[in-house]
Amino acid sequence: MATAVAPNQDFVTRIPLPPQRLDALSRDILALKKKLNAIILAHNYQVPEIQDVADFVGDSLGLSQQAAKTSADVIVFCGVHFMAETAKILNPNKVVILPDKDAGCSLEESCPAPKLKQLQDTNPNFYTVTYINCSAEVKALSDVICTSGNAVKIVNASPKDKDLLFVPDENLGAWVMEQTGRKMTLWKGSCYAHVEFTHESIMRIRREYPDAPVVAHPECTRAVRLLADEICSTEKMVEFCKKSPAQTIIIATESGMIHRLNKECPGKRFIPAPVANCRCNECKFMKMNTLEKLHACMEDLNPRIELPKSILDRARLPIERMLQISSQPLANAG
Repeated sequence: MATAVAPNQDFVTRIPLPPQRLDALSRDILALKKKLNAIILAHNYQVPEIQDVADFVGDSLGLSQQAAKTSADVIVFCGVHFMAETAKILNPNKVVILPDKDAGCSLEESCPAPKLKQLQDTNPNFYTVTYINCSAEVKALSDVICTSGNAVKIVNASPKDKDLLFVPDENLGAWVMEQTGRKMTLWKGSCYAHVEFTHESIMRIRREYPDAPVVAHPECTRAVRLLADEICSTEKMVEFCKKSPAQTIIIATESGMIHRLNKECPGKRFIPAPVANCRCNECKFMKMNTLEKLHACMEDLNPRIELPKSILDRARLPIERMLQISSQPLANAG
């Protein structure tokens, strides 16, 4: 059933929307989209009712690619703040709005631009590979951006004579080092939602479903990754689950992913991996967006993303470099 998020909660508390209200809001949103010549982009972790009205649902790489090529006048970004900033960087002359301006990210908060600049100044040979989960100011300090879906390819394509600095997710960075063999200096940051998965909690769910493969996001800790049958971005999770002969699959990422998997892999059962406190794992920031807030932001064209031109110009370069590398065949990636 569709839901709305109660405000000022550390954990997500949702109140069901009556079906008639859900239908009315969805119809109004689609009408507003046509009126505004808008595109609605939604991350895989958004609530189901937002995913269901979006033009595109995907991971950070797919959303960036959609934002880069859209002809819409208005980009409605249903995700967190750094994602909407990325869309604005790629479309400085378009209106970019998001349902809740306070939808942030623990990774973004972990890496303030001034502190990153201090570290960069300690080594002139640093080549900064930056996970997209960061502020526009941090992107402006970066050499290239990556997502969990293309991080290995981006690192393999990075200059061999440079000292790689990977920010801000140390778990993703450690996994990329394992895959590429490239030594990197890792920033000490993490996604609060993904580090809540533990070795013990994954072992517990594996005992309950012994024949079910575990698919984990690389933002998880190494202790969890060692137990996974597949480690990949959310987009590649969809590919894996479609191809897997398994009828039951355990998913170790934010629980919003289950809705898309259920839609695209009918007939299979998806078990959200538990965390230490046994809650179904949700990102409180992703769940700040609701269908009602989406409707309101389209009616008001607010909150808007606005960035100084100097930041827009500098931050665009490493994002465009990422998109260029991502479009290259694997044989030409590095």
